[in-house]
Amino acid sequence: MSFSPRRRIYLMRHGSVTYFDSNGKPVLPESVPLNDAGRMQATAAGQVFAEHAITFDRVIVSGLPRTVETATRVLAETGQDIALEQWPELVEIRGGKLASIPDTELRDAFLAAFEGVAPEHLRFLGGESVGELLDRIHPAVDQLRADPDWDTVLLVLHGGVNRAILSYALTGQRIFMGNLAQTAGCINVLDVGAAAADWVVRVVNYSPPSILQAESRGTTMEALFHQYRQSRGI
Repeated sequence: MSFSPRRRIYLMRHGSVTYFDSNGKPVLPESVPLNDAGRMQATAAGQVFAEHAITFDRVIVSGLPRTVETATRVLAETGQDIALEQWPELVEIRGGKLASIPDTELRDAFLAAFEGVAPEHLRFLGGESVGELLDRIHPAVDQLRADPDWDTVLLVLHGGVNRAILSYALTGQRIFMGNLAQTAGCINVLDVGAAAADWVVRVVNYSPPSILQAESRGTTMEALFHQYRQSRGI
């Protein structure tokens, strides 16, 4: 029996960033760089790829600085001189204006999209809906798969975007499983075949600096919610 060869997608989340200053005020998410921990995470991921002699035919980022910096640090470790492709349709799910969210709705605005299977009408931080996120992520994934001119690709994207891609791979449907953890700097490994349903999800949320992730049982959004509510005094 013969099997059709599958291609390999390494799907990373960018390294850690600081979204709120010491007073709890939000930093512009479109321009925030990696912090010290994020730079360490990106370098650690690159070292894992280098240790296993993994190279990439293509490297795709969303274009936001935190994805560009993460990918650049990975390639510094693998020793590849490869141009980054910027796909703006793969930017993180977009939030709205935090100041316009009432205190009573703040928790759900931060956390509801990441609790189980999120309904498509649900809006993240009063901004983009889950359905609107899927509307741009699924066609981008289909476009990548339709291009035959690669065997191994590195995607350096975002927590919400990665969840959308993983949910698509696991179900083949318009489902967003928000409780799929995506630690900063993590690596996911997915194989894709020629058929639409031919996905093999091999590794999810592998964090090179913390393989067993014993440091915390909370989530990124729970931490951000805690930081922001302090600035409101609630």
